Amino acid sequence: MKQSEVKELSVEDLKNKLAEYKKQFGDLKLAHSVTPLENPLQIRKTRRTVARLATELTKRDNQ
Repeated sequence: MKQSEVKELSVEDLKNKLAEYKKQFGDLKLAHSVTPLENPLQIRKTRRTVARLATELTKRDNQ
C-alpha cells in the first residue's frame, strides 16, 4: 500500500486496515518460521505497510 493510498483513508478505515495488516504480518512470520516462504520479501512489504498505517494514524491523532 502506497503512502498516497494511505492518506486517502478515513481514520476508521486506517484502524481497520492496520488491524488487518498486523494479523497478516503475524501470520507471515509464523508461516516463515515453520517453513520458509517462497517470497520472504512479503514480510518486509507487510511490515512497512503496518508502519505507514500506524504513522498516518499517529499523525492524525496529533493534529
